[in-house]
Amino acid sequence: MPEVVYVSHARIERKIGPLRIAYLPGESQPVVFSVHGAIAEHYKVDPAKLTESHASTIDYVIAATAG
Repeated sequence: MPEVVYVSHARIERKIGPLRIAYLPGESQPVVFSVHGAIAEHYKVDPAKLTESHASTIDYVIAATAG
């Protein structure tokens, strides 16, 4: 097995509902994840209970693979 060259150390804090704060290497500020629009509708998140609308984790995955 080849030598491991990198291990990412990330920490996620769940706040309220889908609102999560990620602490990622290489970022000086935390990254905020949540849901929005059609994603919130798909998961049946009550818009009244959605305190903050942010990009979802799938948005970041798509951006990373498309870049």
